[in-house]
Amino acid sequence: MTAIPKRPGATSSCPGARTTTSRPAGLIICLVEHRLPVDGTLDLHAFRPGEAAGVVEAYLDACAEAGILEVRLVHGKGIGSLRRTVEAVLRRHPRVDSFRLADESGGGWGATLVRLRSG
Repeated sequence: MTAIPKRPGATSSCPGARTTTSRPAGLIICLVEHRLPVDGTLDLHAFRPGEAAGVVEAYLDACAEAGILEVRLVHGKGIGSLRRTVEAVLRRHPRVDSFRLADESGGGWGATLVRLRSG
């Protein structure tokens, strides 16, 4: 799994950067001082735009490792710059099979649905 370094000058750490339980939803990764449950949904609002690409890459790897093949990335509607960053990562990520914008029940054009390759 890809790890993201801590922001320069940050004082806190994320102990237990990765723990697992018997359920894939119990997997937790530590990215940029955030503990994230690996449950198939990543909300990028908690991250700076410059961190987004690395966070998405690491999260997709963690989901694939946990056997989660359907992922929802929430990037917000805004002016679309974060969505374009997410799409650029998805185009080059080796585990991505396909992706599309969510329908209205899944966040509309403020979220992207990703299908990962198994194995």
